[in-house]
Amino acid sequence: MRPIQMVDLKTQYQKLKPQIDKAVIDVLESAAFIGGKPVATFAENLGNYLGIKHVIPCANGTDALQIALMALDLQPGDEVITPSFTFIATTEVVALLKIKPVFVDVDKDTFCMDIDAVKKAITPKTKAIVPVHLYGQATDMEPLMALAKAHNIAVIEDNAQAIGCDYTFSDGSVKKTGTIGDIGTTSFFPSKNLGGYGDGGAICTDSDTLAAKMRIIASHGSAKRYYHEVVGVNSRLDTIQAAILDIKLPHLDEYIAARNQAADYYDKAFAGHPKIKTPVRSDKSNHVFHQYTLILEGVDRDGLQAYLSTQQIPAMIYYPVPGHRQQMFAAFETDYDLPVTDYLTSRVISLPIHTELDEQQLAHITSHVLEFCNR
Repeated sequence: MRPIQMVDLKTQYQKLKPQIDKAVIDVLESAAFIGGKPVATFAENLGNYLGIKHVIPCANGTDALQIALMALDLQPGDEVITPSFTFIATTEVVALLKIKPVFVDVDKDTFCMDIDAVKKAITPKTKAIVPVHLYGQATDMEPLMALAKAHNIAVIEDNAQAIGCDYTFSDGSVKKTGTIGDIGTTSFFPSKNLGGYGDGGAICTDSDTLAAKMRIIASHGSAKRYYHEVVGVNSRLDTIQAAILDIKLPHLDEYIAARNQAADYYDKAFAGHPKIKTPVRSDKSNHVFHQYTLILEGVDRDGLQAYLSTQQIPAMIYYPVPGHRQQMFAAFETDYDLPVTDYLTSRVISLPIHTELDEQQLAHITSHVLEFCNR
């Protein structure tokens, strides 16, 4: 049996090695290491895949979130509503810009932002909402967008874990996550469903005005070299990463299908177990399974993780400490009652999920999870 990894990037690379190697060599031979045709081509192709007008590549997913917030001209004291149960980047950039993060709870089934909780959190100072499509499944965007529109609040989608996910509206129309809000952001960190071989990110919008502004912000606040209109940042997608991502992009739906196949195996193996709750698949979106995350009841979660490690099975806890309990936010209000978030942080565990898992590996993983949980 091949060694089991949380994400098997090497085997995935081997399948595309000739195309990727050529793309990288072409960049090296051109010596156009910053910007250039590969970046523009990838941005255009990604925009066509997502069905959105503007794609602004940048250095990473955290920068994408920061640039998106900067484009909204938020001021210190303004509030941004965000889930506490997410990777720290989502909320870190809010505090970095001296804006107040307002944490809300998540839905126990989908792990995504609870829309009723958002309603209760809105104040006259609320200027933006940042839903996170966590683990690969969409936040319920239709009621969220209606709520935001009613209060004239901007929506920035954190789509780092759900690129390729489809959200279905009540009228039957379908849009990709990251294209529903005012701005969408994503990450091309290697472990993502569409991952590069280094850092990378992108910002998406259908707004010409926001797109122009975010391009300027990402380039030192400059539309014309040496003339700086606003305070900006230096955030570019490397040409080599763009070339690699453009090779992988046509395979994204294939990658999603492979992840779903592995998830189906897990679902079947754990079906009906009283101590294991498998991921819920919303009827409003497909699940692209960036992570396959279980909720454990009456099981020593840390003990299971340690046991699996002895069997050469990696397992991760995403996330053990929610945002509202992080020391970095001590200067902000931290007296939150988020029972679902606290419940999940003590019970979730994520199993290996990627495009290269085979049946032998899946059988090994599930048999040992069941062995421990049946004790």
